[in-house]
Amino acid sequence: MAQRRPANGRVTQADVARIAGISQTVVSMVLNGTGIAQRRVSDDTRRRVLDAIERTGYVANPIAQRLAGGKNALVGVYTYEPVFPSSAGDFYQPFLEGVERAAQTRGVDLVLFTSMSAHHGGPLVDGGSLHRLRVADGCVLLGRHSHAQDLVALASQDFPYAFVGRRAAPGVTVPFAGADYDGATAAVTERLLDLGHRRVAIISEAGPHESIEDRVRGYRRAMRAAGQLPVTFEDPDFTSGEFFETLAVHEITAVLAMSDLARPLRDAALARGMRVPQDLSIARLGDPERRDAGGVDWSGFTIPRVEMGAQALQIVLHQLSPSEPTGSRDDPDRPEATLQVFIPCELVPGSTIAATTTTTSTNTKENATS
Repeated sequence: MAQRRPANGRVTQADVARIAGISQTVVSMVLNGTGIAQRRVSDDTRRRVLDAIERTGYVANPIAQRLAGGKNALVGVYTYEPVFPSSAGDFYQPFLEGVERAAQTRGVDLVLFTSMSAHHGGPLVDGGSLHRLRVADGCVLLGRHSHAQDLVALASQDFPYAFVGRRAAPGVTVPFAGADYDGATAAVTERLLDLGHRRVAIISEAGPHESIEDRVRGYRRAMRAAGQLPVTFEDPDFTSGEFFETLAVHEITAVLAMSDLARPLRDAALARGMRVPQDLSIARLGDPERRDAGGVDWSGFTIPRVEMGAQALQIVLHQLSPSEPTGSRDDPDRPEATLQVFIPCELVPGSTIAATTTTTSTNTKENATS
């Protein structure tokens, strides 16, 4: 039932307190309190306050919050590349959707930082732009080409932030919401082994990156646990024929491909007269950044992009107020656990991998050398 607004049309904290049946001081503690003050408020009381706020449409006065020493309820979003989506099918759109959903749920506003130097390829510290982030109470960072020195500087300034995707920097605990690429890749590798494949390779882009390292780690772990030799390729040339000749010589019948390499690998295999998955099983390790033409029922896994964005925002809010939950469980032996969250990927059966047969390696050799 809607509440009757005051005659002047402005709902106050006193109105919220009256409807919730508590004191105005407690309402202020829920809205503006620090971590210690927040912990003094029970979950039931907090729910009553939030319910009263929703019923009355109360909006806190940001100027009053500033004078009271409270936060602005603003969280920034900064990207290291121009990744804001131009369509609903954009790779980065689900990350941003997750951030937005979590912000709406927690009652905070988002500030988009779009004019800073890292969009031109350099770190924020070189352009002197880190101070601009302090317009917000904290910040969610996003993008493939980040810079470790920025993360070190943010940690030294005690500025709440979280990265979408696992990031590492020397000497600091980097808060992040990452996909469990390690576990998902190990699971896909184990599935291929269960289907009878013994020589399974993995291909990746060149250059170090945490997401690539995590996938390769999971693959190597699964292969070694099965007593098989890991085989890795970095940025192979699918057009020269040498790659497929190598597969044939080593009797490799299945390949794990980083997300943007799966389609080129499949197209090149089909162009050489090979059948997928009969002659070569291909598993795609995540969603491609570059728009895929579609039409292929890929085996492998998908990235929990919406959940990663939402959890990154929750980690920022947890730093601002420790009573805010994150997706991880508290671990007294690993206090950084609340700042570093791994989210399971969704395994997809698909139709690009199949059980190996006794004729697979012979067919692969003939097609690769034809």
